[in-house]
Amino acid sequence: MQLVPPAYRPTGRPIAFALALSVGLSLAPLPGIALEGPAPAKPGEAAAPAATTKPRVVIVATGGTIAGAGADAANSATYQAAKVPVDKLIAAVPAIAQVAEVRGEQAFQIASESFTNAQLIQLAKQVSALVKRDDVDGVVITHGTDTVEETAYFLDLVVKTDKPIVMVASMRPSTAISADGALNLLDAVVVAGAKDARAKGVLLTMNDEIQAGRDTTKRVNIKPSAFFSQWGPLGMVVEGKTYWFRAPVKRHGTTSEFDIDSIDTLPDVAIVYGSGNMHPEPYTSAVTTGAKAIIHAGTGNGSVAGYLVDTLKDIRSKGVQIIRSSRVGDGFVLRNAEQPDDKYDWVVAHDLNPQKAKILAAVALTKTQDTKELQRIFWEY
Repeated sequence: MQLVPPAYRPTGRPIAFALALSVGLSLAPLPGIALEGPAPAKPGEAAAPAATTKPRVVIVATGGTIAGAGADAANSATYQAAKVPVDKLIAAVPAIAQVAEVRGEQAFQIASESFTNAQLIQLAKQVSALVKRDDVDGVVITHGTDTVEETAYFLDLVVKTDKPIVMVASMRPSTAISADGALNLLDAVVVAGAKDARAKGVLLTMNDEIQAGRDTTKRVNIKPSAFFSQWGPLGMVVEGKTYWFRAPVKRHGTTSEFDIDSIDTLPDVAIVYGSGNMHPEPYTSAVTTGAKAIIHAGTGNGSVAGYLVDTLKDIRSKGVQIIRSSRVGDGFVLRNAEQPDDKYDWVVAHDLNPQKAKILAAVALTKTQDTKELQRIFWEY
């Protein structure tokens, strides 16, 4: 009889995970998770007592693809988001119980493109309350990929803690053949419970990588390897163990001057995307509808077309902030290059993409309207 080597035996794990989420079944613990524990006893010696203290992690669910379901196992991009509640997400990955004591809270059950400032504030206040508790060592937030980078950066700015806050998402629904949500969620719990993840700001765990919430951005919309940072990931999670390679240096968490406990509303900030043959109306209509700042997602180095300069100067004279960002994926906008920012009293977004610049501008405007102060904030955060 010919035996099939164990490494080549199919497990059916992705299909089983999808079935578990759809009908509420439990799976056997996932194999191969590297957990810390006592060394095996030598002959004649008593076995060392097993460690009983596990980190205590709260999973806050908001919806998204990680809680999504498709009509067929072959559907990896066609599905309905935010269908699976947090208790089923946890129950479908029993290996989580090996690495942490976990409980879940359902904050929302929506697709992330539907997030508004109101949801950002509500979620941040919920997380802030959780990390103040002595019985919480870390928080995981399940989220849709479309706006997870904005939520991560917002929490990074306003939740004053050094406890790990870990965002997690998936690019494929739980019902897909190659669903990525189960491992992403397990990795997120590992990171949230890791002492070496403290004081590193809000993190995102996807595709085995640990990304800084400030830096990471979604660049691909149909592959699990969707999130990148031009500065590289902070580390990786491999078989239940964290490996770190760099640490963030921008202000966040306990070093931030912003605190969600004193923020109840956010000012409106608009983004206008740069291109050839532009018109002034997108800028002027943003002012008409109440925007307190406009992020100019310019070409190249945040360039502004010559025929639009007077429009932006006039908008600034009315008290609305003009912040030059770039539609280019990498690099950063140089102050007083392309445009005389000092002369026009404009701000540059440095290395923040337009959507992250929008988040920082909204938070900063809760503190100051002074352009020099706003520029300092964009340098430091």
